[in-house]
Amino acid sequence: MGHVRLQPGTIACFGSLTNITSITCQLPGTNPAIPGLFPNMFPLATGQQFGALPVMPVQAMTQQATRHARRVYVGGLPPTANEQSVATYFSHVMAAIGGNTAGPGDAVVNVYINHEKKFAFVEMRSVEEASNAMALDGIIFEGAPVKVRRPSDYNPSLAATLGPSQPNPNLNLAAVGLTAGSAGGLEGPDRIFVGGLPYYFTETQIRELLETFGPLRGFDLVKDRETGNSKGYAFCVYQDLSVTDIACAALNGIKMGDKTLTVRRANQGASQPKPEQENVLLHAQQQIALQKLILQPGSVATKVVCLTQVVSPDELKDDDDYQDILEDMREECGKFGALVNLVIPRPNPNGEPSPGVGKVFLEYADTDGASKARSGLNGRKFGGNQVMAVFYPENKFAQGDYEG
Repeated sequence: MGHVRLQPGTIACFGSLTNITSITCQLPGTNPAIPGLFPNMFPLATGQQFGALPVMPVQAMTQQATRHARRVYVGGLPPTANEQSVATYFSHVMAAIGGNTAGPGDAVVNVYINHEKKFAFVEMRSVEEASNAMALDGIIFEGAPVKVRRPSDYNPSLAATLGPSQPNPNLNLAAVGLTAGSAGGLEGPDRIFVGGLPYYFTETQIRELLETFGPLRGFDLVKDRETGNSKGYAFCVYQDLSVTDIACAALNGIKMGDKTLTVRRANQGASQPKPEQENVLLHAQQQIALQKLILQPGSVATKVVCLTQVVSPDELKDDDDYQDILEDMREECGKFGALVNLVIPRPNPNGEPSPGVGKVFLEYADTDGASKARSGLNGRKFGGNQVMAVFYPENKFAQGDYEG
């Protein structure tokens, strides 16, 4: 767009697109009375002035503050795309899916296209409409599927204070040939591989850790077909794809017991490029994740301690061997406090899966004894196995629920 030199006292207003108006009005010098502009707004007494400070309308300040959350990145555009066609198309599909929330008119207010790199920034009227537009990822534009993402300057923490950050779940995506999660699901470039998971971590615990960074669109904990036990790795996709790299960088390398998490985009192998987000933000996100871990079941002190990787199912089949193991564990674990109950689940004779096999549950008279046991036993070796010790919910233990 060319620049127009203004004469003193004039007002310049520019429309960026047909039917899509982006207005900039400049009031040079003092504040002359302009009939019809912001009626009943800032009524001033005769002669009242604000000195040399320019008066910026509240609406303009709001637009500037929310722009990062109202813009949408659209990648993979065909060479024929232009500002007009992109604006018209996205305004049309937003209306078709019921994504417009700011009243009548077009959702798109501005479009900037980088023709060389084939991407565009599409600015919506509201934060909520921009979030609804995130559901359009993978939509076909002029014969090609396009990526719809958050821009690199999107600030998730700040955006959360401005409006919804996720698409409305009731959008009519079928009207434009999409289904919820069709572009992501558990496929595509934003699928995350999560490896190095402790085998005793439940599906719920893993989801809670991952959802520190936002709701998941899809999640799959890979399990052994015969035993149903975790294989120690999972895949997931976030609803808000802009947090993918943040989550990978924050979670990758975290130590959990004797294991270290490997978290990366599934299609990038081990050579994951450094994400664009600032290190300060990544550090903060990692601290949030670690805090989540601390608050998870297994870390809050209870009277019950669960030991994993202590015994194998084969060692528990013979009655004499089982009694020997019970006595050894009672003697060793009783050194930390008053042990009131000891449970070592055994495999079913018929071969059916039995919850808790391979674990040892220690119930102490108080949390002090349990805490000493957890600290003293975690990382120790029994029969060549390195023990993992975590606190276990007292209510689940009392109910005989050994599956957690």
